[in-house]
Amino acid sequence: MILSIETSTEVCSVAIHQDGKLIASSQSSEAYSHAEKLAPMIDDILRSNNIERKYLKSIAVSAGPGSYTGLRIGVSTAKGLCFALDIPLITVGTLESMLESVEPKEDHSLLCPMLDARRMEVYCLVGKSNGEVLEPKHPKIIYESSFEDHLKNHVVYFYGNGAEKCNTVITHQNVRFIDGITPSAINIGKLASVKYENREFDDLAYFEPEYLKAFHAIKAKNPLQ
Repeated sequence: MILSIETSTEVCSVAIHQDGKLIASSQSSEAYSHAEKLAPMIDDILRSNNIERKYLKSIAVSAGPGSYTGLRIGVSTAKGLCFALDIPLITVGTLESMLESVEPKEDHSLLCPMLDARRMEVYCLVGKSNGEVLEPKHPKIIYESSFEDHLKNHVVYFYGNGAEKCNTVITHQNVRFIDGITPSAINIGKLASVKYENREFDDLAYFEPEYLKAFHAIKAKNPLQ
């Protein structure tokens, strides 16, 4: 039984899988409320399904990229549970998990989940619905010619909170945009179940999530200067 946590964007979600099958899930779309919502969501999903924490065999969490604050909350919560229960940590890439979100209609079409990285930048990857990654995750500045190598021969589905800035820039006939898809703990748990079977655990002490950009603290200006 695996408890999964997803906090990489403004949406916070948790899920429980047993032997790879979804038992329960919960989601909050209240933006920037992870710090106050996550712990009660975990307690509620365990209580409502009559699951004691001692039955959890692993905690899975989104590894990023994503928001600095959101990922810190998710990873620190996951690590705390792992330490307390003496169980392994499993991490799953946010974009890799989003490949599980779309089932394309066209044969040989491709998927491109995107996370907003401000301005005209996104973090993205290109892959297939079976999880195969053709173009690994990377930061990308969006131009009209972006992804033209893929669009020449394939329909490409763009989705995630980074895709919104692309729908007026990338206008190729093979482009498909899908609204309303966010990273989900359900998909984190699905991929984590496979990792658990393969004993692919992460270093509990040293794992750090992958942020969209380096975090920079801005020093307040002295009003007397």
